[in-house]
Amino acid sequence: MIGQDCSKKTHWGFQISLLLSMFAVAQSHAATDAKPNPRGEGLLEQVVTVATRQPADALSVNGSISNISDDQLRLVGHAHVQQSLNRAAGVNLNRGNGQEYLPAIRSPVLTGAGGCGGFLMTEDGIPLRAAGFCNINELFEAHTEAAERLEILRGSGTALYGSNAMHGVINVVTPSVTAPDRLGFDLGEHGFARMRFSLAGGEQHKFAVRGTLARDDGYRDDAGYGQQKLSLRHAYAGEAFDIESGLTLVNLNQETAGYITGLDAYKSRPVAESNPNPEAFRDARSARLWSKVNLPVDGGEWQFTPYARYTTMDFLQHFLPGKPLEENGQKSFGMQLSYFSVGHPTLDLIAGVDAEYTEAYLRQTQANPTTGSAFLRATIPVGKHYDYRVDATQIAPFMQIKWMLADDFSLTFGGRYEMARYDYSNRMLSGRSRDDGTFCGFGGCRYSRPMSAVNSYENRSLDLAAHYQTTSNQHLYVRLASAFRAPQATELYRLQRGQQIADLDPEKVDSLEIGIKEQRDALSFGLAIYAMRKENVIFRDSGYNNVSNGETEHRGVELEVSYSLTDNLQMSLNGTYAEHKYANNPALLKDGDGNLVPIDGNDVDSAPRGFGSVRALWKPSPQGRLELEWVRMGSYYLEPRNAYRYAGHNLFNVRGSWDLKPNVTVYVRLLNATDRDYAKRADYTSFTDERYFPGTPRSFGLGVDYVW
Repeated sequence: MIGQDCSKKTHWGFQISLLLSMFAVAQSHAATDAKPNPRGEGLLEQVVTVATRQPADALSVNGSISNISDDQLRLVGHAHVQQSLNRAAGVNLNRGNGQEYLPAIRSPVLTGAGGCGGFLMTEDGIPLRAAGFCNINELFEAHTEAAERLEILRGSGTALYGSNAMHGVINVVTPSVTAPDRLGFDLGEHGFARMRFSLAGGEQHKFAVRGTLARDDGYRDDAGYGQQKLSLRHAYAGEAFDIESGLTLVNLNQETAGYITGLDAYKSRPVAESNPNPEAFRDARSARLWSKVNLPVDGGEWQFTPYARYTTMDFLQHFLPGKPLEENGQKSFGMQLSYFSVGHPTLDLIAGVDAEYTEAYLRQTQANPTTGSAFLRATIPVGKHYDYRVDATQIAPFMQIKWMLADDFSLTFGGRYEMARYDYSNRMLSGRSRDDGTFCGFGGCRYSRPMSAVNSYENRSLDLAAHYQTTSNQHLYVRLASAFRAPQATELYRLQRGQQIADLDPEKVDSLEIGIKEQRDALSFGLAIYAMRKENVIFRDSGYNNVSNGETEHRGVELEVSYSLTDNLQMSLNGTYAEHKYANNPALLKDGDGNLVPIDGNDVDSAPRGFGSVRALWKPSPQGRLELEWVRMGSYYLEPRNAYRYAGHNLFNVRGSWDLKPNVTVYVRLLNATDRDYAKRADYTSFTDERYFPGTPRSFGLGVDYVW
């Protein structure tokens, strides 16, 4: 199931029957031989906030929720958040170099200027970036290394979420002020070193500070990074109201290694360790400040969350001809206002409004002449390519009603209206000239700057679900939902060649999901079957125009199971089988004669049919744990024609921990234990042919935690 080759036809009925058969076997074992969970990992009641903004039992949520717990996070000890998130079904982050990645949740791996717009990334319920200004790597701005848990909502977000919550939501939950004090150190190969600390105190006013300091030289040439993260928390519980506040500061200085090119280039260790772009770098800084005020009132509770964000980033675009430098930044101010009804016997109401204001800028400048063909040298000049500012406003009222028709059956209806307005100011000459007004050869310069303008978008989403609790341990749900995203600013204003206006529609997706969840003493089980259709997909066509007439279809089956075979042995599986296909013929490709290449019905590139992992967790004594993990990545196509393919890979990881004392734990980690040559990501372009981010060879790590 998790290793399905995308070149073979697979019958959906067989896939679903196989999954249901696995469920039936687990059910029978759990019913006849229930055993206590050795450590409570994944089998205890899971409380999440990702769907409702307040703590809720994950079983009762209408949708697919994965929860990467504190115990799992400490055992994994991720140097990159992909190592933890990919333990969830449906999640397939492709790690790049350093802290970079490309996202995929219930989707292909999405790339390009707006690829990040398909996902909403939050920390403590606050989006990491303003709507319309996402970054493909924005999770490195969250303090995931200090997280209490990672929550993943797969599929369209609820009515409480707006733009970008199309394929999924990831919420990083940082530890509360009651978490224990902790000091930790990690060492690994390739110069990896990290220190983690956590301190808390106070009585009525409680305070906490958590920090992570890390460096890594990288296994490739000139590919190291240094990263510092600091989180501050404050909590006050009064008679009339409660208030909790947080501040997260992040700094990243990274040397970046680019793709290696050539068929199966990742199989050559000297080539894999090389860096064709030793000059590339990324420097990023971010800050987020928020306060959450809970005010109980008769019949309910108000929650008010004001917040402020600040980001800046400079990075060399080594993947573009001429290697221009991009400088961008944002300042955002916003608030979330929600009302939660309490005490009504049959109705639960959540209603509120989200609003924010953003000031953002982007500059792109090229310092050195372009090399290559005469066309490239003539059309990509030295100097400034873009320089613009966007002031954006967003306001979105929402409402969600849950109606209990019986003790074990409920209907939920949610709706959201969202208005977004971009006020764009071009600070250069409009058009496709050089920055001094002179014209490029071959018809004009590559980069085109639209005139200053205002763009407004209105979107609506609906969410309808039915929930049936068959037993105290088992829940069934059916969910119909829609979601959307407004065009990103870079899609509207960072144009090329002859395009002067990007007349883009918001992307929209409609989805149907059926799921079953079960929680027993020894068994945790979740199965989801979904179908989605996305319209107005934004892409850059073969003429280098930003257009929004693409359509794609997505359907899949996701399975998560944890089962305690004995008091000391737990097996876990997360498996995904999915088909992501083009549903029309967008103008992505042309053949040698200039004719449009039909791709309707083809697999979307970077979309493996099957992937997942199996883990065995053994507890030989009360002090020790040992985990063996098998990670399977199925094959996938590298481009829309489906002519080139990556064969997939299997990896094995070993992780263990030992409590030397009640408050001292030692961790050992052996990644890629069989030293497999593989690609973390593969794709194909007409300029480079096959290209890869080579995978990390076998590496050993050691960590220690001291808690007091």
